[in-house]
Amino acid sequence: MQILKNLFQVSGDLNGITFDQPGALWNDGNAYVLKTPQGLILFDSGCGDTIEQLFDNMRYWGLAPEDIHYCLLTHPHIDHAGAAHILKKRGVKIMAIAETAEAIAAGDERCFGYLYHKTFQSVSVDQVLVDKQKRNLFGVEIEVMHLPGHSAGCTAYSFMLDQKRIIISGDVIGVQPNGDFGWDSAIDFDKQKYTASLRRLSKVDFDILLPGHGMGYFHKPRQRVEDAFVKALVQFR
Repeated sequence: MQILKNLFQVSGDLNGITFDQPGALWNDGNAYVLKTPQGLILFDSGCGDTIEQLFDNMRYWGLAPEDIHYCLLTHPHIDHAGAAHILKKRGVKIMAIAETAEAIAAGDERCFGYLYHKTFQSVSVDQVLVDKQKRNLFGVEIEVMHLPGHSAGCTAYSFMLDQKRIIISGDVIGVQPNGDFGWDSAIDFDKQKYTASLRRLSKVDFDILLPGHGMGYFHKPRQRVEDAFVKALVQFR
Protein backbone atom coordinates (compact mmCIF):
# COMPACT_ATOMS: atom_id res chain seq x y z
CA MET A 1 0.00 0.00 0.00
CA GLN A 2 1.44 3.36 -1.00
CA ILE A 3 1.32 5.96 1.76
CA LEU A 4 3.24 8.78 0.12
CA LYS A 5 5.47 8.98 -2.90
CA ASN A 6 8.42 6.66 -2.06
CA LEU A 7 6.83 5.38 1.18
CA PHE A 8 4.94 2.09 1.35
CA GLN A 9 3.34 -0.27 3.86
CA VAL A 10 4.27 -3.82 2.85
CA SER A 11 3.01 -5.98 5.74
CA GLY A 12 0.36 -5.97 8.42
CA ASP A 13 -2.41 -8.54 8.88
CA LEU A 14 -4.81 -6.27 10.77
CA ASN A 15 -5.64 -4.49 7.51
CA GLY A 16 -5.09 -7.51 5.28
CA ILE A 17 -1.79 -6.61 3.63
CA THR A 18 -0.30 -9.89 4.84
CA PHE A 19 -1.91 -12.97 6.37
CA ASP A 20 -0.39 -15.34 8.90
CA GLN A 21 -2.95 -17.69 10.45
CA PRO A 22 -6.76 -18.10 10.30
CA GLY A 23 -8.44 -15.83 12.82
CA ALA A 24 -5.25 -13.97 13.65
CA LEU A 25 -5.27 -10.19 13.48
CA TRP A 26 -2.11 -9.31 15.39
CA ASN A 27 0.39 -11.94 14.26
CA ASP A 28 2.07 -9.76 11.66
CA GLY A 29 2.97 -6.17 12.44
CA ASN A 30 3.20 -3.35 9.94
CA ALA A 31 6.43 -2.99 7.99
CA TYR A 32 7.21 0.11 5.95
CA VAL A 33 9.61 0.69 3.07
CA LEU A 34 11.22 4.03 2.33
CA LYS A 35 12.53 4.23 -1.23
CA THR A 36 15.62 6.32 -1.99
CA PRO A 37 17.73 6.57 -5.15
CA GLN A 38 20.50 4.64 -3.37
CA GLY A 39 18.37 1.80 -2.02
CA LEU A 40 15.54 0.79 0.30
CA ILE A 41 15.14 1.27 4.04
CA LEU A 42 12.78 -1.13 5.83
CA PHE A 43 11.16 -0.34 9.16
CA ASP A 44 10.32 -3.58 11.00
CA SER A 45 10.29 -6.96 9.33
CA GLY A 46 7.02 -8.71 10.06
CA CYS A 47 6.75 -12.03 11.88
CA GLY A 48 8.92 -14.06 9.51
CA ASP A 49 6.27 -16.52 8.35
CA THR A 50 4.91 -13.91 5.92
CA ILE A 51 8.23 -12.73 4.49
CA GLU A 52 7.44 -13.95 0.97
CA GLN A 53 4.14 -12.05 1.09
CA LEU A 54 6.05 -8.97 2.18
CA PHE A 55 8.46 -9.41 -0.74
CA ASP A 56 5.58 -9.94 -3.19
CA ASN A 57 3.93 -6.74 -1.97
CA MET A 58 7.19 -4.91 -2.56
CA ARG A 59 7.52 -6.27 -6.09
CA TYR A 60 3.99 -5.08 -6.91
CA TRP A 61 5.18 -1.53 -6.29
CA GLY A 62 8.40 -2.07 -8.23
CA LEU A 63 10.52 -2.43 -5.09
CA ALA A 64 13.13 -5.17 -5.30
CA PRO A 65 13.73 -7.04 -2.02
CA GLU A 66 17.39 -7.26 -3.06
CA ASP A 67 17.58 -3.47 -2.73
CA ILE A 68 16.83 -3.48 1.02
CA HIS A 69 20.01 -2.24 2.68
CA TYR A 70 18.80 -1.43 6.21
CA CYS A 71 16.09 -2.69 8.55
CA LEU A 72 15.33 -0.51 11.58
CA LEU A 73 13.40 -2.35 14.30
CA THR A 74 10.86 -0.60 16.52
CA HIS A 75 11.00 -3.32 19.22
CA PRO A 76 11.86 -6.99 19.66
CA HIS A 77 8.41 -8.62 19.55
CA ILE A 78 8.16 -11.44 17.05
CA ASP A 79 5.34 -9.83 15.04
CA HIS A 80 7.71 -6.94 14.26
CA ALA A 81 11.18 -8.50 14.34
CA GLY A 82 10.55 -12.16 13.54
CA ALA A 83 11.98 -11.92 10.02
CA ALA A 84 15.12 -10.04 11.04
CA HIS A 85 17.21 -13.24 10.90
CA ILE A 86 16.02 -13.86 7.33
CA LEU A 87 16.90 -10.34 6.25
CA LYS A 88 20.31 -10.56 7.89
CA LYS A 89 21.12 -13.68 5.88
CA ARG A 90 20.27 -11.68 2.76
CA GLY A 91 22.85 -9.04 3.67
CA VAL A 92 20.50 -6.46 5.20
CA LYS A 93 22.00 -4.45 8.05
CA ILE A 94 19.81 -4.74 11.15
CA MET A 95 19.63 -1.65 13.35
CA ALA A 96 17.98 -1.23 16.76
CA ILE A 97 18.33 0.39 20.14
CA ALA A 98 20.32 -1.51 22.79
CA GLU A 99 17.32 -2.97 24.64
CA THR A 100 15.95 -4.42 21.40
CA ALA A 101 19.38 -5.61 20.26
CA GLU A 102 19.90 -7.50 23.51
CA ALA A 103 16.46 -9.11 23.38
CA ILE A 104 16.66 -10.36 19.80
CA ALA A 105 20.20 -11.65 20.34
CA ALA A 106 18.89 -13.75 23.23
CA GLY A 107 15.61 -14.65 21.52
CA ASP A 108 13.98 -14.99 24.94
CA GLU A 109 10.57 -14.02 26.37
CA ARG A 110 11.23 -10.36 25.62
CA CYS A 111 10.58 -11.30 21.98
CA PHE A 112 7.01 -12.31 22.87
CA GLY A 113 7.00 -15.62 21.01
CA TYR A 114 4.84 -17.16 23.74
CA LEU A 115 1.85 -15.00 22.78
CA TYR A 116 1.86 -16.46 19.26
CA HIS A 117 3.04 -19.98 20.22
CA LYS A 118 6.13 -19.47 18.10
CA THR A 119 9.88 -19.61 18.63
CA PHE A 120 11.86 -16.45 17.94
CA GLN A 121 14.96 -17.00 15.82
CA SER A 122 17.73 -15.02 17.47
CA VAL A 123 19.78 -12.56 15.43
CA SER A 124 22.53 -10.05 16.12
CA VAL A 125 22.18 -6.38 15.33
CA ASP A 126 24.70 -4.76 12.99
CA GLN A 127 24.41 -1.32 14.56
CA VAL A 128 23.09 -0.31 17.96
CA LEU A 129 21.21 2.98 17.90
CA VAL A 130 21.00 5.56 20.66
CA ASP A 131 18.11 7.72 21.81
CA LYS A 132 18.03 11.16 20.12
CA GLN A 133 20.60 10.00 17.59
CA LYS A 134 20.17 11.35 14.06
CA ARG A 135 21.31 8.75 11.56
CA ASN A 136 21.76 9.71 7.91
CA LEU A 137 20.84 6.80 5.64
CA PHE A 138 20.96 7.41 1.89
CA GLY A 139 20.51 11.14 2.46
CA VAL A 140 17.53 10.76 4.81
CA GLU A 141 18.06 12.03 8.35
CA ILE A 142 16.29 9.61 10.69
CA GLU A 143 15.92 10.55 14.33
CA VAL A 144 15.79 7.79 16.95
CA MET A 145 13.28 8.14 19.80
CA HIS A 146 13.48 5.56 22.60
CA LEU A 147 9.94 5.31 24.01
CA PRO A 148 9.84 2.34 26.42
CA GLY A 149 6.73 1.01 28.10
CA HIS A 150 5.03 -1.44 25.75
CA SER A 151 8.45 -3.08 25.80
CA ALA A 152 11.79 -1.92 27.13
CA GLY A 153 13.08 -1.50 23.59
CA CYS A 154 10.20 0.42 22.03
CA THR A 155 11.54 2.93 19.53
CA ALA A 156 10.00 5.41 17.11
CA TYR A 157 11.70 6.80 14.02
CA SER A 158 11.14 10.30 12.67
CA PHE A 159 12.09 11.71 9.27
CA MET A 160 11.00 14.25 6.67
CA LEU A 161 9.40 13.23 3.38
CA ASP A 162 7.54 15.47 0.92
CA GLN A 163 7.74 18.32 3.45
CA LYS A 164 5.94 16.20 6.03
CA ARG A 165 7.28 14.94 9.33
CA ILE A 166 6.70 11.19 9.50
CA ILE A 167 6.83 9.13 12.69
CA ILE A 168 6.94 5.35 12.52
CA SER A 169 5.90 4.46 16.04
CA GLY A 170 5.75 0.68 16.29
CA ASP A 171 3.48 -0.27 19.19
CA VAL A 172 3.95 2.92 21.20
CA ILE A 173 0.44 3.83 20.04
CA GLY A 174 -2.20 1.11 20.10
CA VAL A 175 -4.89 0.67 17.48
CA GLN A 176 -8.40 1.83 18.28
CA PRO A 177 -10.88 0.42 19.17
CA ASN A 178 -8.65 -2.38 20.48
CA GLY A 179 -6.68 -0.25 22.91
CA ASP A 180 -4.32 2.64 23.35
CA PHE A 181 -1.20 1.00 24.74
CA GLY A 182 -0.37 -2.01 22.64
CA TRP A 183 -0.60 -5.46 24.22
CA ASP A 184 0.12 -5.27 27.94
CA SER A 185 1.11 -8.91 28.54
CA ALA A 186 4.69 -8.29 27.43
CA ILE A 187 7.10 -9.47 30.09
CA ASP A 188 8.76 -6.03 30.32
CA PHE A 189 5.60 -3.91 30.04
CA ASP A 190 6.02 -0.87 32.31
CA LYS A 191 3.16 1.54 33.03
CA GLN A 192 5.26 4.37 34.45
CA LYS A 193 7.74 4.32 31.57
CA TYR A 194 4.89 4.08 29.08
CA THR A 195 3.24 7.19 30.51
CA ALA A 196 6.51 9.10 30.33
CA SER A 197 7.02 7.99 26.73
CA LEU A 198 3.54 9.14 25.71
CA ARG A 199 4.16 12.46 27.42
CA ARG A 200 7.36 12.90 25.43
CA LEU A 201 5.76 11.93 22.12
CA SER A 202 2.77 14.20 22.74
CA LYS A 203 5.11 17.21 22.63
CA VAL A 204 6.49 16.39 19.17
CA ASP A 205 5.12 18.16 16.10
CA PHE A 206 4.55 15.81 13.19
CA ASP A 207 2.21 15.28 10.24
CA ILE A 208 1.73 11.51 9.84
CA LEU A 209 1.82 8.73 12.44
CA LEU A 210 2.42 5.19 11.15
CA PRO A 211 1.69 2.64 13.90
CA GLY A 212 2.74 -0.97 14.33
CA HIS A 213 -0.72 -2.33 13.49
CA GLY A 214 -3.64 -1.09 11.43
CA MET A 215 -3.97 2.13 9.47
CA GLY A 216 -1.94 5.28 9.85
CA TYR A 217 -3.11 8.60 11.25
CA PHE A 218 -3.08 11.44 8.72
CA HIS A 219 -5.35 14.01 10.35
CA LYS A 220 -4.05 15.68 13.51
CA PRO A 221 -2.09 12.59 14.61
CA ARG A 222 -0.67 14.40 17.60
CA GLN A 223 -4.15 14.42 19.10
CA ARG A 224 -4.12 10.63 18.95
CA VAL A 225 -1.00 10.62 21.10
CA GLU A 226 -2.47 13.17 23.50
CA ASP A 227 -5.60 11.02 23.88
CA ALA A 228 -3.46 8.01 24.73
CA PHE A 229 -1.44 10.07 27.20
CA VAL A 230 -4.60 11.20 28.99
CA LYS A 231 -5.87 7.63 29.25
CA ALA A 232 -2.51 6.50 30.59
CA LEU A 233 -2.71 9.14 33.31
CA VAL A 234 -6.17 7.86 34.25
CA GLN A 235 -5.44 4.13 34.10
CA PHE A 236 -1.82 3.85 35.17
CA ARG A 237 -1.72 5.75 38.44
